[in-house]
Amino acid sequence: MIAGLVMGGSTPQTVVIRARGPSLAAAGIPNYLPNPLLQLFSGATQIAANDDWGTAANAATLQALGYQPSHPNESALLVTLNPGGYTAIVSGVGGTTGMGLVEVFAVLP
Repeated sequence: MIAGLVMGGSTPQTVVIRARGPSLAAAGIPNYLPNPLLQLFSGATQIAANDDWGTAANAATLQALGYQPSHPNESALLVTLNPGGYTAIVSGVGGTTGMGLVEVFAVLP
C-alpha cells in the first residue's frame, strides 16, 4: 500500500503515522495484513521505518500520547516533518498480504 501526505505550512509538524492490520479483525475484516511494515520516504530517501510499534525508540512516548496501535504487530512512527511531500509504504513482513490501513494524526502541543 502506498499513501502520500503533504505537510503544509512553513514550520515542522509532529505527526504519528500508523499501519494497522491485525486490529482490523475487530471490524469484521477477515483478510487483514498480519504484520505490517511501515516505511516513510522523502523522495527516494527512507527517513523512518517501523515493524512492531513496541520496538520503536519512542514507543513509550507513543503510548503516553495514546497513539499506540492496539496490536503488537502493528507499526507506528512518531516523527517531526518539515513542510513538503512524503510517501508512506506499507508491506507485509515476510511477503504476507492482506488488507491494511494507514492513519496519520497531527500531534498537537
